[in-house]
Amino acid sequence: MAAALASTHAHWSSRFAFIMAAVGSAVGLGNLWRFPFMTGQNGGSAFVLIYVGCVLLFALPVLMAELAIGRHAQQSAITSTRKMAIEAGKSGKWSIVGWVCTAAGFLVLTTYSVIAGQVMAFSAAGFAGGFAQPDGATMFYGTDGVKMLWHFGFMVLTILVVSRGLKGGIERVATILMPLFFLVLIGLTVYSMMNGAAGAAVTYLFAPDFSAVSGQTFVAALGQAFFSVSVASAIMITYGSYLPRDSNIGSSSVLIVSADTLVALIAGLMIFPIVFMVGMDPAAGLGLIFTALPQVFSTMPAGNFIGGAFFALAFIAALTSSISLLEATVAFVEENASFGRSMTAWLLGGFAFMIGAGAVYSEAFAGGFVDVLSGQILLPLGGFLVAVFAGWVIPKSLMRTELSHASPGLFAFFHFAVRYIVPVAIGSILVLGLDDRFNAGRLGAMVGLG
Repeated sequence: MAAALASTHAHWSSRFAFIMAAVGSAVGLGNLWRFPFMTGQNGGSAFVLIYVGCVLLFALPVLMAELAIGRHAQQSAITSTRKMAIEAGKSGKWSIVGWVCTAAGFLVLTTYSVIAGQVMAFSAAGFAGGFAQPDGATMFYGTDGVKMLWHFGFMVLTILVVSRGLKGGIERVATILMPLFFLVLIGLTVYSMMNGAAGAAVTYLFAPDFSAVSGQTFVAALGQAFFSVSVASAIMITYGSYLPRDSNIGSSSVLIVSADTLVALIAGLMIFPIVFMVGMDPAAGLGLIFTALPQVFSTMPAGNFIGGAFFALAFIAALTSSISLLEATVAFVEENASFGRSMTAWLLGGFAFMIGAGAVYSEAFAGGFVDVLSGQILLPLGGFLVAVFAGWVIPKSLMRTELSHASPGLFAFFHFAVRYIVPVAIGSILVLGLDDRFNAGRLGAMVGLG
C-alpha cells in the first residue's frame, strides 16, 4: 500500500517551483509587521545578528529534518512519521509527531483567514478610492457580517487553489504570485525610502544597541526564527514529500530561510520610512497596518494606489501561506479517504471557515483559545517532537542518506543540533510561553528573563 502511494505521489515540476512555494509558505503577514517591530525594539542590528544565529542553529536544522522526512516517506506528515518510525523498528505511535504538527497548522489557518480577509478588504478599498478619506476603508470592513464575507471569500480562494492539486493549483499560483510579490515589495520599498524618513527607518532597524539586548531578547529571537520559517506545522514535511530524490535539501533550506529573513528586513524598510515621516508609533503591530497606515495613505499623493498595492502585497503573502496550511491537512485525508482531492479541500476548508467564524465575533476566542493552543502549545510542541524524532528515532544512517549533499562537517552539526540543541531551545520557548500566559511570567523572572 505504501509503495503504491509513493509511486503515484505528485512531485514538483522544478526546483524553482518548490522554492517559490516554500518561500511563499514561510513569508506571511508576520514578516510585514512583527519582525521589523521586534528588530527595532530589541537593539536593531544586534537583534538581527541574534535572529540570524537562531535561524542557523535552530530553525534551519528543523527545516532540513522535515524536508528529509517528507522526501523519504513520500507521504503526508502523519503518514510519513508513522512510516519512518516503523522502518526504524519503533512504534507507529510516533505518528503523534505528524498529528501535532498537522493540528497546529490547521488551527493557525482558521484565524489566519480572518486577518487575511481584512487584508483583501483593505486592498479593494484602496483601489476603489476608499483611502481618499481617513476612515474610508471601514466602508469595506465595518460590520461583523461584512467581515464574515471577506473571511469566506479568502477561504474559498484558498480552497480553489488546493483543490486543483500540486501542479495545477499550488505550483502554478506560487510561481506567478511570488515573483509578483517580490516586484511589488521592491517597488513599494523604493517609493517609501525616497518619499519617507529613510534615515530614521534605517537607524531604527539596523543601528546596533546592545544595551537593549536582554535574556528576553534571545527568547524573542528564537521564537521568531522558529515560527517564521514555517516549521512544526506539517507544511514542510508535506512539501518535502513532493521533492524528487536528487534534490539538494541543504541548499534549498538555506535559500528558504534566507529569502524569509530578507523579506522581513525589506518590509521594515518599506513600512517605517512612512511611519516615522508622520510621527506614528512603530510599536502598533496589526493596529499599525489596519488603523494607522490607511490614515497615512489618505494624505499621500496617489495614496489610494499605494495603499491598494501595499495590501495586495500582504494578500499575496497571506494566500501563499494559507494554501500551504490547508494542503498539509488535505494531503493526509486524501491518502486515507475516498473523497477525492476537491471534495477533501472543500470539506476541510469549510470546517476551518466555521472555526474561524468564531474569531470574527470574539477576539477572546481568536487571541485566547486558538492562539494559545496553536501558537504557544502545539507549534513549539511539534517542533520539539520533530527534533526528537529526527535526532533519536530515525537512524543516523537514514538521515545521512537523505542529506547526502551535505558535507561531513555540516551533517555532523545538523545531527548534533536536532539531538541536543533544538529540543532544549524549543522546550524553553514552550515552557516560557506558557509561564508568561498562565503564570504572569514568574518563572521567566526567576531565571532573569522578566
